[in-house]
Amino acid sequence: MRVFLLRKKSLTTTQIIAAGFLCAIILGTILLMLPVSSKAGVWTNPVDAMFTATTSVCVTGLVTVSTADYWSIFGQCVILVLVQFGGLGIVTFTTMIFLVVAKRITLKERLLIRDAYNLDSLNGLVKLTIKVVKGTLLVEGIGALLYMPVFIRDKGAFGIFASIFNAVSAFCNAGMDLIGNDSLALYRDNVLVNFTTISLIILGGIGFPVWWDVIRCIKKRKKTGAKSMWQLFNLHTKLVLFVSFILVFGGAIIIFLLEFNNGNSIGNLSLFNKIQASLFQSVTTRTAGFYTIAQNQFTDATAFISSLLMFVGGSPSGTAGGVKTVTVAMVLLTAIAIVRNRRNTEIFGRSISEENVRKGMAVIIVSLSVMLCSIAALCITQNFDFLDILYECVSAIATVGLTRGITDKLNVIGKIIIIITMYIGRIGPISLALFFNTSNSSKNFRKYPKEDIRVG
Repeated sequence: MRVFLLRKKSLTTTQIIAAGFLCAIILGTILLMLPVSSKAGVWTNPVDAMFTATTSVCVTGLVTVSTADYWSIFGQCVILVLVQFGGLGIVTFTTMIFLVVAKRITLKERLLIRDAYNLDSLNGLVKLTIKVVKGTLLVEGIGALLYMPVFIRDKGAFGIFASIFNAVSAFCNAGMDLIGNDSLALYRDNVLVNFTTISLIILGGIGFPVWWDVIRCIKKRKKTGAKSMWQLFNLHTKLVLFVSFILVFGGAIIIFLLEFNNGNSIGNLSLFNKIQASLFQSVTTRTAGFYTIAQNQFTDATAFISSLLMFVGGSPSGTAGGVKTVTVAMVLLTAIAIVRNRRNTEIFGRSISEENVRKGMAVIIVSLSVMLCSIAALCITQNFDFLDILYECVSAIATVGLTRGITDKLNVIGKIIIIITMYIGRIGPISLALFFNTSNSSKNFRKYPKEDIRVG
C-alpha cells in the first residue's frame, strides 16, 4: 500500500483508490481459495472466490455460495475484514495503519484523505479520519450488542460472532449475514432485529459529513440558543436528510400499497408487520442487501420501484453505493430550473455550482451506460427473465446485493460480468474513467467557437 502512496508522479488519488480496492480483491480471492476457508476443507473455485471477495470489498452482498454454510470461521473472518475495509475505504485503512506504526502523514497522504472524503480543506484531516473510525466502531459495537440477545438465543455462543458480523455488514451496507440462506426472513416479525438493521443501514448510508454536521449543529444550538437546528445545517446535510426522508418513507408507502394484498409477500402479515416489512424493504434498497421478504415474491411493479430506489442508493462519503441521493436531487433540480426558465439550480435559498451539476449528470449517465452494458451482456449470455436480469445488474452497479434468485445460477461468464459491474459500481464509474485518463490537462484551457444546436 505504501508503494502506491510513494508514486506521487505516476498515480493520481483516483488511481490509488481504484488500485487499492483491486489489490484487496486479489488478496481476498487468494485467501478464500485456500482449503482452510471452506467448511469442507477443499479448494474453492477461483471464480466463486473472486466473486465473494469482490462482493465483500465492494460491500454488495450478492453471493454465489452461502456465506453461512459454505465458508469456515476463517473464511467468514476474511469476509468480515474485507467488508470492513470496503466500507471504510482504502484511504481510511491506510491512514490508520500509518498512525498505528507511528508514520508521519505527509502532504500527499493528506491530499488523498481530502479527495477521498470530497472535502475542501486540508485542516484536521487526520483527526477526521480518527473520528470516522471511532464513530464506525462505536455504532457497529452498539448494533452488535442489540443483536446479541436474539442471535445468542438462536445460535448459542456462535451468536456473538454472528452479531458482530451482522452489525458490520449492516453498517457497511454489505447485506451479507451468517443466519442462513434466507437473509433475515426468519426475523421478519422481530422488531429488535428489524429496527437495529434499519438504523445501522441508515447511519452508514447517510455519509460521515452529515454525522459531523449534525454534531456540530447540536453543539452550536446549545451555545446560540437557535430555535431550529435545520437552519444551522449546511446545504449538503439538508439535501441528504430531505431526499433520504422522501425516498425511505415514500418508498415504504408505495411498497405497502402495492403489496398489501399479495399473499406471497406481506399480504398475510398483520398490519404492523406489513408496515415493518415495507419499511425494511424500502430501507434495504439504499444498497444494504438484507431482506425479510424474498425479492422474487414481490410483484413486478414493486420490483421496478425497488430498482429505482437501488439505483439512487445512499449518500456521498458513506458506506452505501448507487449514484447517490444528492446527485439525483441536483439533476432533478436542474431540470426543474430549466423548465421554469431559471439560470441557476437552487434549493433552500442556495445555488448549486455548475461544476457540481456537470459532475452529477456525468455520474448518472456513465452509471446508466455501465448498467445497460451489463444488462445487455447478461441477456446475451444467460437465460433468465429480463426483469430478473435488470434487478441483478442494478443491484450490482449500485452495490446493493438484492437478487431475485439468479446469482447462484449464473454461469462463469455471467459471474465475471457481475464481478466487473460490482467493482465499477464501488469505485465509481467516473473514478474508473479517470483511472485510465492520461490526457493532458492543458486541453481544459482550449476554447472553441460556440454554435447553437436544436434541442428537443
